[in-house]
Amino acid sequence: MCGILGVGFPAQAMLSSCNKETITAGGAINKVIVIGAGAAGLASAYLLAQQGIAVQVLEASSTYGGRMKRTLDFASFPIPLGAEWLHVERGVFDEIVNDSAVQVNIATTPYDPNVDYALYEGAEVSVADIGFTIDQKFINATWFDFFDEYIVPTVATQIEYGKVVESINYTGDQVIVKTADEEFSADRVIVSVPVKILQRGTIDFSPTLPGDKQEAIDNVTVWDGCKAFIAFSEKFYPAFTGFDITPETAGQKLYYDAAYGQNTTEHIMGLFAVGSGATPYLQRSGDDLIEFMLSELDEIYNGQASTNYIKHTFQNWNAEPHIDGAYVYDHEDWRRLRALGESVDNKLFFAGDAYTTGSDWGSVHAAARSAKRAVQELVG
Repeated sequence: MCGILGVGFPAQAMLSSCNKETITAGGAINKVIVIGAGAAGLASAYLLAQQGIAVQVLEASSTYGGRMKRTLDFASFPIPLGAEWLHVERGVFDEIVNDSAVQVNIATTPYDPNVDYALYEGAEVSVADIGFTIDQKFINATWFDFFDEYIVPTVATQIEYGKVVESINYTGDQVIVKTADEEFSADRVIVSVPVKILQRGTIDFSPTLPGDKQEAIDNVTVWDGCKAFIAFSEKFYPAFTGFDITPETAGQKLYYDAAYGQNTTEHIMGLFAVGSGATPYLQRSGDDLIEFMLSELDEIYNGQASTNYIKHTFQNWNAEPHIDGAYVYDHEDWRRLRALGESVDNKLFFAGDAYTTGSDWGSVHAAARSAKRAVQELVG
């Protein structure tokens, strides 16, 4: 029997003790297909490899990472165009790596509630007052860099790009996965595509998914989302600049010091906006977009934004192919999230920031933990 996930055995020891065929309550597993190479897909493939199970990852785009996308071209440190903060304790890094022989050397820094503050609707408040208590910023790294260094090397050769899945047939002993011009088969499949893709019905399931799962897919709310980064010649802003969104459940909008904790002299302000908070930015482009952002900052900071503006970059997650949005909104019914995360017929398993147990969602760590749950269930 292979090592149990989560007990901390080194990966090499686990692999050397595993046979290529894994026997589970649902029968032998020789191969698993993972659909999607975002955080959950990569974590799933990595954990399956630790179990000695052959895995094939089908990624629709030309690269891995999904909503962990980052750029190295804007500043002297990596800019996270997607997932940015660590929202739980650092121990989650070791949890994802699942190998006590590996030392994770990713630097992060928490905020200092005694020094850092937010300007919220014109008033100065502590960072703790806007919810940043345990959250940490990566230093000269991002979530993408963590996966790139510790997870991807194990599964890189198993990832196939440009594979847009159109159908999944799980009627027989083998699950058949089809793209426009190819067919793949496996004993089990882990679906880790963003839930928005399932909402659009671009993947045909045969037989159709159970009613409670389809109901959850159809009715869960996926927020629109975007991020922007603006370089300034001077720093005239605090750690955060917050805004009220009415009603509170409609969305979020936050400007913040994106260079916080970095070893740099650059002044980079980030914008994070989801739900209705993202609407004004998604409706604009080009000069109109940056003029709008500078105008609202000028109103708060007495014209200093326009005076110190150097350049900007913008990420529209609604327009990102094979993603089509941000993440499931904060106040979603947890029962829908639980239904999203449930497996089907011991053949289809689901992993991602939305496919959870309903206790936590909408983050990279939630996606990675859902991958561990899916693999644990898959191998019995």
